[in-house]
Amino acid sequence: MSHFLRPLPADFWMQQIFEAKSARTGGVVRRKMQDIERNVGKPQFEAELIRRGYHAVQNGDQVVIFCNNQHIQIIC
Repeated sequence: MSHFLRPLPADFWMQQIFEAKSARTGGVVRRKMQDIERNVGKPQFEAELIRRGYHAVQNGDQVVIFCNNQHIQIIC
């Protein structure tokens, strides 16, 4: 038997990301791009990052969100 989970409302889903302990302390959080696209859509997600002054990077299907406005430097 397969179970279908109803996605959370977009605003609530995004609120959960930015209320995580790591996000509240200026750290990083990670999400799958597939989840971002399914729950809020990439344009709305990017608009929220810009509104907050945050940055994010994508590697494969993983998105790392830097919950601060510090400069990002790629090491190698």
